[in-house]
Amino acid sequence: MELTSTAFTAGGDIPTRHTCEGQDTAPPLAWSGLPDGTRSLALVVEDPDAPDPAKPQRIWVHWVLYDIPPSAAGLPEGGTPLPPGTREGQNDWNRTGYGGPCPPIGRHRYFFKLYALDALLSDQDSPKKQALEKAMQGHVLAHCELIGTYQKQR
Repeated sequence: MELTSTAFTAGGDIPTRHTCEGQDTAPPLAWSGLPDGTRSLALVVEDPDAPDPAKPQRIWVHWVLYDIPPSAAGLPEGGTPLPPGTREGQNDWNRTGYGGPCPPIGRHRYFFKLYALDALLSDQDSPKKQALEKAMQGHVLAHCELIGTYQKQR
């Protein structure tokens, strides 16, 4: 499986428009190479460098999506419209939807993690990342990730 974005390259800078200093809209994403038997996809975007990359203390979750249909080839810029049937979990702002990079100090890494699953997870109701990961156990066929970085300009 491969996950890419036309907004930034692997390991590259996430453009300001996709952060709290810009429009705070999700970057476009595209994927390919889903394994046979994929019934749904899940996407988790997280920052493992919070609050300070020199002394990280927690993983900050920026976006949680699940039950993405395998017929979808990606997500458009802004993240909407979501593919039919896609459900949203809660990020660490305790809301659904994308929350862009907004590091308080230093350059942070943002991991866009995509999972191919052999099941739908419809019985979940706006789960946090931990609940989604628990529901995914035993159902992950493959996964991939795309990492971007960001440091505040102001």
